[in-house]
Amino acid sequence: MVEPEITAVPAATPRLEMQGITKRFGATLALEEVDFSVGAGEIHALVGENGAGKSTLVKILSGAHQPDGGAMTLDGKPFQPRNPLDARRQHVGMIYQELSLAPHLTVEENILLGMEPHRYGWIRWREVRDRALEALAQFDRPEIRPDMKVGDLSLSAQQLVEIGRSLAVGCRVLILDEPTSSLSHEDIERLFEIIRRLKGQGLSIIYISHFLEEVQAIADRLTVLRDGAVVGTSEVGDLTPHEIVALMVGHEVSELYPRSNREAQAPILEIKDLGGMQKPQSASLTLHRGEVLGIFGLIGAGRTELLRAIFGLDPVRRGQIKIGVHLGPRSPMQRWLRGRGMLREERKAEGLALTLSIADKVTSSKLTGFGPLGLVLPQRQHTATDKWIKRLAIRATHPGQRVGDLSGGNQQKVALARLLQHDVDVLLLDEPTRGIDVAAKAKIYQVIDDLASASAGDGQPRKATIRI
Repeated sequence: MVEPEITAVPAATPRLEMQGITKRFGATLALEEVDFSVGAGEIHALVGENGAGKSTLVKILSGAHQPDGGAMTLDGKPFQPRNPLDARRQHVGMIYQELSLAPHLTVEENILLGMEPHRYGWIRWREVRDRALEALAQFDRPEIRPDMKVGDLSLSAQQLVEIGRSLAVGCRVLILDEPTSSLSHEDIERLFEIIRRLKGQGLSIIYISHFLEEVQAIADRLTVLRDGAVVGTSEVGDLTPHEIVALMVGHEVSELYPRSNREAQAPILEIKDLGGMQKPQSASLTLHRGEVLGIFGLIGAGRTELLRAIFGLDPVRRGQIKIGVHLGPRSPMQRWLRGRGMLREERKAEGLALTLSIADKVTSSKLTGFGPLGLVLPQRQHTATDKWIKRLAIRATHPGQRVGDLSGGNQQKVALARLLQHDVDVLLLDEPTRGIDVAAKAKIYQVIDDLASASAGDGQPRKATIRI
């Protein structure tokens, strides 16, 4: 593949500059001689595959990691934060994809958390309230009150509180890591309005996203990382989405949504008038073997609740669930035993055990066949896991690596690998491509197509999938 010719375009007025940034984790070279800059009043997008080094780079910028080499300057002065709080004090704010708020505290307590104004050891609560109100005034969202508990807010409102934390300390550089991955279209438009307003006030914004259409809509420049190195920096309008993807993965991605011949067979899952405690109110559907059934709707419409009720995670108030020949409510464990598996949207909270190794996680729900007399031999366990690492292109050093050491997209692949290792017949997939890059999405869609397609060619019975 011939990569697109691009000419690096520097920031007109650099506010933040990173030069020759290098970072190693043991034998893994995460970043190699990375140069990056963002100007005042500029939105600079950072794109790349999962594991390309984006998170490592911004964690160095936000003080969560220390670089092994290179230098940073902020407004022409040396910048090397010791920790995230130090970075905030130097006016660099980081908004992670997984929000880092304290849900039991109020909005104003979260906004000034760790940087509360005080005198003689006593917090000056009036000043806390005033600074919180000043930060919230940027958003034109009067329903977000300083005295509200953060846990009572919607996800989009919580994200604004996170941004408010940075604004309250006068940040000049704001880093947004996958800020729209769980937002509705309306909330995304509101967020973009706020981002553009902050840009107009002279803030420098670093925007990380796997949604290239968003990058083209909001960013001025973009930098592409691949395997820990910069492969291009350009004005956003100078590259097509196809060219951006080619730079990200190093080869052309010919088809994002593969679809082979499918022949739906007998019903394998039937839902009639299903009602949960709150949602869904009433849902009926039929899923056939060899079929991919999509469920869509606005955030809050009850998509996730429907899948949780089917899998037995939430109580069912009325209706009927028939899986194969089995009828009636069942526990999640019984669903697993009958060949039904679920991939949850909140992978870190509900779908992963980050301290486990990849091998332990992938095989956790089916430990048979790895040794005599019920024993689990690590070598057999690793061999089985290595098959899924290769098939799903999981970026990992070995099956014994901790799940928590992987990037978010690779963690999502590990969660999917557990369902494939268990060899379930019905896969309930709740946002299976949330927070992952274009190439990883194509890989997961290919796996889904193979499982349901008559042309899978692996001699396995065809699966059925419900995908949100």
